[in-house]
Amino acid sequence: MAKPGRLGVGIIGAGKVGAVLGAALRAAEHAVVGVSAVSDASRERAETLLPGVPVLEVQEIVERAELVLLAVPDDALPGLVDGLAKLGAWQPGQLVAHTSGRFGVGVLRPVRAAGAVPLALHPAMTFTGMSVDLPRLLDCTFGVTADAAMLPIAQALVVEMGAEPVVVAEADRTLYHAALAHGSNHLVTLVAQASELLRDVGVEAPERMLGPLLRATLENALASGESALTGPVARGDVGTVKAHVEALREFDGGRQGDILAAYLAMARATALRGEGRGLLKPDQLGELRTALEPEED
Repeated sequence: MAKPGRLGVGIIGAGKVGAVLGAALRAAEHAVVGVSAVSDASRERAETLLPGVPVLEVQEIVERAELVLLAVPDDALPGLVDGLAKLGAWQPGQLVAHTSGRFGVGVLRPVRAAGAVPLALHPAMTFTGMSVDLPRLLDCTFGVTADAAMLPIAQALVVEMGAEPVVVAEADRTLYHAALAHGSNHLVTLVAQASELLRDVGVEAPERMLGPLLRATLENALASGESALTGPVARGDVGTVKAHVEALREFDGGRQGDILAAYLAMARATALRGEGRGLLKPDQLGELRTALEPEED
């Protein structure tokens, strides 16, 4: 027998996020009544994480579900919501939650107009789309946005998935998402760039060299904030910074490739933050700014 308050959940988008969150809601004893999956990869993901759940058309999922989870790319969300509204698919009293970081509940205006309840539930986590993601939810927070009266429902759904809800105001959603993307997505680029340089100098397993360093740096930064700042820029070691810039320019064949551009931008930001913490004197900052000016190609 189903527990009181259990919902029939429809998952629109069996991508890496949707399939995992669907599995988490199912583990909380909600019934997943249908999932949409177009590509072979998404169908395989649905079969693995949501075995026995029928793969249905989007409109049929909305008709069946008490909670519709929209786990689609940010740019696809407005059109999907509007299109279903034009078909008269949204139902009064239905819960409709999306997983986009960028949007709050404003993008769900057509849902609200139909009498359904809009919720924004964004997991601050990177997903693989495999079962290994489920334990990660236990150490994950969700950026939650909802009308004040409906906020407890949104928070309860997140808690049921094993995660922690953090309320984000509607007006702050884009900046919230920019913070996460800057920290997470750009970290991947940074690691890829550092690995490329190490392989170029003959390091066969750059991940073994970078792993302990980056893990310790991340832990220190999360624990101590900018007090963990170190390195040649923070020390005002202009000669070393100049040598780095020259070596990276040579690596790029005398041009400014993506690695040099990233180094220059991050080093300038580090210098400004170093000055703000009193680590750099004004003359050191001036010398660093000169050393970090990009050259015209």
